[in-house]
Amino acid sequence: MAGEKTEKPTAKRRAEARKKGTVARSQDLNGASVLLVGIIVLGMVGPDLGQRLADGMRGSLSQAALSDPVQQNNVGGVILGVLTPAMVGLAPVIAACAIAAILINISQIGFKPATEALKPDPKRLNPVTGAKNLFGPNAIVETAKGVIKILVVGTVVLMALLPQLPQLAGLVGISPIELSAQMAHQIRSIAIRAGLVYMLIGFLDYFYQRYRTEKSLKMDKQEIKDEAKGQDLPAEVKAALRRRQMQQARARMMADVPMADVVVTNPTHYAVALKYESGSAAPIVLAKGMDHIAAKIREIAAEAGVPLVPDPPLARSLHKMVEVGQEIPEDLFEAVAAVLAHVYRVARRSPLAA
Repeated sequence: MAGEKTEKPTAKRRAEARKKGTVARSQDLNGASVLLVGIIVLGMVGPDLGQRLADGMRGSLSQAALSDPVQQNNVGGVILGVLTPAMVGLAPVIAACAIAAILINISQIGFKPATEALKPDPKRLNPVTGAKNLFGPNAIVETAKGVIKILVVGTVVLMALLPQLPQLAGLVGISPIELSAQMAHQIRSIAIRAGLVYMLIGFLDYFYQRYRTEKSLKMDKQEIKDEAKGQDLPAEVKAALRRRQMQQARARMMADVPMADVVVTNPTHYAVALKYESGSAAPIVLAKGMDHIAAKIREIAAEAGVPLVPDPPLARSLHKMVEVGQEIPEDLFEAVAAVLAHVYRVARRSPLAA
């Protein structure tokens, strides 16, 4: 089938996609790696962290007892005496998690920042695109993945916890210190199992993201032929061809202006020529332009007797949202319909007579 994307992406296509930030990356694999490293390192420094917290609490309370009773003016010193050793004890955990996050990202996408992906893009603020992302097929897949992750991890945790319930019941009556040690051991064991399962899910998700990204980058045969032709030409020739193509497209666009029903203007900076044909779903943009191109469109329209209607907001929206040859979007139906109705009313004709 013509236009069917069945060919593998070329190196150029992959490089362009990478610049835009289109790479295979699993957020689940990132989260699982950080979680597992954090659990392991926390288990290693846990005893030292507990000792630091206990020593800090004893020191703060002893200092407060030797001086005045704990009041508003010295409660900050008590809190600081506890937080300082806590932060020192947690520093290895925080550092390990940060290093794990950096390494797992580099292992997935390499050490090549996508600078273009950081640039502001007004299209990301488009509510229509946002709705498609929220309710489209990809959102359904992501929701299903989330439910499966919760079920799988929850099942593993339950399978690890249920056999331990009789043993936990036997801990009644032991000292708080021994109870804390036993509970910490059980929680760490269960958390590691859950983290390993989450890691497995992350690897599966990474391969799925690779498949999805590869599919989105596929090309049709015509795209590969066009790219091959472009690569064989010097940069000067490519630029000249692009200029000629733009000139030819602009000439065709200007030739269509006399067939328009109306030209919506800014009135000086923008001009958009519209035509409505009987039976069409919506009016079509025949031509559009800014500044000197807009002036040329207005000049041709005036010579051909095409009405010029100043409507700055509508002109800017049409110029920004609709390409030449495309129908106007549903969001602009009402505004364009009002302009056309005015034109037909003034000219005493209907769209069916056009």
